[in-house]
Amino acid sequence: MQKRIFSRRNPTPAETSEVGLGTWQLGGTEWGDVDEDHALKILQTATESGINFFDTADIYGTGRSEELIGRYLKQSGERPFIATKLGKYPDPGGDKNFSLDVFRKHTEASLRRLGVDVIDLTQLHSIPTRYYRSGEVFGWLDTLKQEGKIRQYGVSVESAEEAEICLGYEGVSSLQIIFNIFRRKPIRFFEQAKKQDVSLIVRLPLASGLLAGKYTKETTFPENDHRNFNRDGDYFNVGETFAGLPFEKGVELADRIKEWLPEGMTLPQLALRWALDFDAVSVVIPGASKPSQVHSNAAASDLPPLGKELHERLKTFYENEVEEHIRGVY
Repeated sequence: MQKRIFSRRNPTPAETSEVGLGTWQLGGTEWGDVDEDHALKILQTATESGINFFDTADIYGTGRSEELIGRYLKQSGERPFIATKLGKYPDPGGDKNFSLDVFRKHTEASLRRLGVDVIDLTQLHSIPTRYYRSGEVFGWLDTLKQEGKIRQYGVSVESAEEAEICLGYEGVSSLQIIFNIFRRKPIRFFEQAKKQDVSLIVRLPLASGLLAGKYTKETTFPENDHRNFNRDGDYFNVGETFAGLPFEKGVELADRIKEWLPEGMTLPQLALRWALDFDAVSVVIPGASKPSQVHSNAAASDLPPLGKELHERLKTFYENEVEEHIRGVY
């Protein structure tokens, strides 16, 4: 596993694995059911594969994902870099979440669930754009940092516009973005992020599994899986599901990319390697429903870059065949 420096603007930047683990699926509410033993095995396999960056959120299973990570840390004695998020928790919920007192309350709850003394990175969780513009939320995060509850803070955004707004705030250490072969627009702010030493966390690098290459147009998903109930954006931003592509079209497009696989590389490894080839990226955080997926994803770190010709082919493919089909805020 290769490492990259996370948040160079921090007085004590961390060295983290360039492939991390996203743990949305461990919440058990938007990716189908995941039992505790299976979840703990996924976390253990991540550590064994060299992964030391876990991304979670207080809303994933209304705390279940954080609790499982906390249980794993206690049992294993490991202490990976922990990134969590706040802003969407249902109590008190909505606009009532946005005050220093509630930010503090939610942060302290995350600390208890995770079983740690300080959170390495707290991220605003795709909150309404108006809060980024006003900037008051960043003052509250500065206060939590001064109180020793968090080491640094970042933002998980839905669009390039939101990312560019947040880059205007000095205290922002990281941006979490949807970025994958099907969703290239964030490239436009990569150079600015590099100049400002703002780390980029890539979520959905496999486009909700489309870029795993195993779906067919007949594939179905459990009732409590966002790939079933949110594929058209009925519950939250459609970009969080299949990168905003209609499912059947996404399957077609993923099948096309299989034709260009380098020898010895799987489609998900190609997708992860593609994102890692951009030096502005600090870490990619694919999720996993099986320990074997964690191990395979981690292996992408040690694969060679894809090369200029393949990158150009994928860029042309995006411009000519993908971009027009993307829906939602982007």
